Amino acid sequence: MNKLRVLACLVAVGFASAEAQEWKPAGDKIMTTWGENLNYKQPHPEYPRPQLERTDNWKNLNGLWKYAIVEQGVSAAPTQWDGDILVPFAVESALSGVGRSVNKDQALWYKNEISVPTRWQKGKTLLHFGAVDWRCDVYVNGQHIGQHEGGFDPFSFDISKALKKGEKQEVVIRVWDPTSDGPQPRGKQINNPHGIWYTPVSGIWQTVWVESVPTTYIVDTKQTPNVDKSILTVSAHIESAQSGDQLLVEAFDGSKKIAEATAAASGSIDLPLSNIELWSPDKPKLYDLQLKVVRGGKVIDQAKSYFAMRKISMKADEKGIQRMYLNDKFVFHYGPLDQGWWPDGLHTAPSDEALKFDIVKTKEMGFNMIRKHIKVEPARWYRHCDSLGILVWQDMPSGDLGGNTWDMQPGKVSNGQHDKDRTPESEAIHRKEWKTIMDKLHNFPSIVIWVPFNEAWGQFKTEEITNWTMEYDPSRLVNSASGGNFAYVGHILDIHNYPDAAMPDPRLFGDKFILALGEFGGFGLPIDGHTWQDKDNWGYVSFKNKEELTERYQKAITDLSKLIPRGLSAAVYTQTTDVEVETNGLMTYDRKVIKIPEATLEKMHSILYK
Repeated sequence: MNKLRVLACLVAVGFASAEAQEWKPAGDKIMTTWGENLNYKQPHPEYPRPQLERTDNWKNLNGLWKYAIVEQGVSAAPTQWDGDILVPFAVESALSGVGRSVNKDQALWYKNEISVPTRWQKGKTLLHFGAVDWRCDVYVNGQHIGQHEGGFDPFSFDISKALKKGEKQEVVIRVWDPTSDGPQPRGKQINNPHGIWYTPVSGIWQTVWVESVPTTYIVDTKQTPNVDKSILTVSAHIESAQSGDQLLVEAFDGSKKIAEATAAASGSIDLPLSNIELWSPDKPKLYDLQLKVVRGGKVIDQAKSYFAMRKISMKADEKGIQRMYLNDKFVFHYGPLDQGWWPDGLHTAPSDEALKFDIVKTKEMGFNMIRKHIKVEPARWYRHCDSLGILVWQDMPSGDLGGNTWDMQPGKVSNGQHDKDRTPESEAIHRKEWKTIMDKLHNFPSIVIWVPFNEAWGQFKTEEITNWTMEYDPSRLVNSASGGNFAYVGHILDIHNYPDAAMPDPRLFGDKFILALGEFGGFGLPIDGHTWQDKDNWGYVSFKNKEELTERYQKAITDLSKLIPRGLSAAVYTQTTDVEVETNGLMTYDRKVIKIPEATLEKMHSILYK
């Protein structure tokens, strides 16, 4: 009997060990606490689309998939797989469990057997991807469903016709990502990481999920607040709408219905509102929306959303200097440059709690703004900004760098070529993805500024791109080229100046443009045991200890405060966290050490908002 018990225990331990070894982080880099405690069976289990919620008939497909890296020219799916990869973490990341690079001459393949309830097959079944970098081909049960290009925007395919009888369905995905060898928007990724350029991110890096919808369903919505007229304009893209179908929109404050309106499904609705509390960083008031497609008095499809009423505008002050106004009041924008990178997940935060953590700490430090730098986050990140009350400046991820001159002084005339000559293919890729990003992020009220270009990185046809951005979304302001080649276009003149606080001359530019310091600071402090590598870490200015860092930062804030009365409307400090070899973050890369206490920073920053 004792021998049998011992044998049973050994067998149980063996099974437990095999299960424990099924997935583990790759490599030996530092990890966040969330990464160390990751439940690999349920990574990012949350519903991923907060602005259009249907939570009844959906399934999260994150978890272990098969993967293979093969020659790029091979079009057929692999018959042999290299192992397991943890979706939604990029193949180069530690949390993927793989930690391998993929170059332009290779393709990354995924395979998973998913379960689709048979009852779903009465309507349509949609396969959704939060983001895949960069070109993605999707196959279901051997059928090619479609291709998507773009590394930062969500997309979906109707896979209904490819489903076979029964619940089990095979999904295969092929990804090609040339990183810095291609012209596509890629942000801070580079094939040879160094300095301010980081590890490549290839393949799936946001949630994958499947959803059942009716034949007629709401694809997406556009919600634009108009504070001056006290209306919310709502329109919807409705698939397979029929003549006579109507869109019913209802607004709620908690459980209380405060407004409703109906229009033809293909039209737009001006939802009248009264006694509305405006959204601001101090009071981030959100209201709920219920959207319904109605046919002959019957609800065909419905989804939940939310909105806020807020206004961002440009107006001259009593000195004739242009200022940024939030809800018709001048609010100085001050926040960190937020790269959104993670030592264990790269582009992907290890969990939703981690995703929210950076925003919470930013608020606790006394910032009221975040510049989301050269990256687009998952939709839930913007929801957290909406809920917590953070103004967001949204950058367009850059790509196709080189080939033009960067003049940092506004108004400087030189023989260099400021706008890059990009190929028609490169231009088309940029324009398409920028439009898609603006469309997908339009409904998030925290976003108040669009930034098409940064520091001349791939900057091209500046006036045309900026004017198009302003016309496409007149509800926000446009910062044409943050720290880049100034082209006398857009709402904002933004300079970069390291390490000290500075501003554009208000006598030269203040009557035409909002004046901003788009990047400054970069005070570096490596913390032993919390760096990406043991030596050769880097900062714009480096310090030996927290005391020196705090003293220098205090001086920078004092200097910055003196520029506000002279016409400065915004400033961005570099940066939220250390990133790889950059150690100029207010937090370490693993988020385990905050270099200057939150309360100390909040007290320092309070002078900026008086």
